[in-house]
Amino acid sequence: MANSNAKGDRRERELVNALDEAGFAVMRAPASGSATERELPDVLSGDSETFYAIEAKSSAGDPIYLTGEEVEALLFFARNFGAKPRIGVRFDREDWYFFHPADLHTTDGGNYRVKKETALSDGTDFDEFVGNSEKVTLDEVGDDGPDQSVLDVLSAFERGDLDKEEAAAMLE
Repeated sequence: MANSNAKGDRRERELVNALDEAGFAVMRAPASGSATERELPDVLSGDSETFYAIEAKSSAGDPIYLTGEEVEALLFFARNFGAKPRIGVRFDREDWYFFHPADLHTTDGGNYRVKKETALSDGTDFDEFVGNSEKVTLDEVGDDGPDQSVLDVLSAFERGDLDKEEAAAMLE
């Protein structure tokens, strides 16, 4: 019988390799919590400025659930270790996305859930996580309307100072 954790183990190794390639010092905890009485995060990583304790989860497409105990153990370890706690999720054919545990949906039973669409829309993607990019939302970009130069050309056309072809050429 195949190891039921084989896919999860492979995904954890994939995350470790990606963090290593991004310049982080990284370590995968051996068998996470099952090798010891202590609950350990799946991955520890740092880049001399920021340190993370990561609980890594993957799914073919179904929502990912974490027990309240898993999240509490991650928070406890991260606080004592001096690391930032993060939940790393990866859905098939998607990249890794990261969340602070407080940003996850809490179920009525006290567990945590991440849906694929939530990961894609609200999660921190890998490039942003490792500092290669920064997410900018549409709200942050804002819509201040058209540039003043566009308004000036349109006003000149409206007054009859420019014909249609002249205005179009100026707007190109």
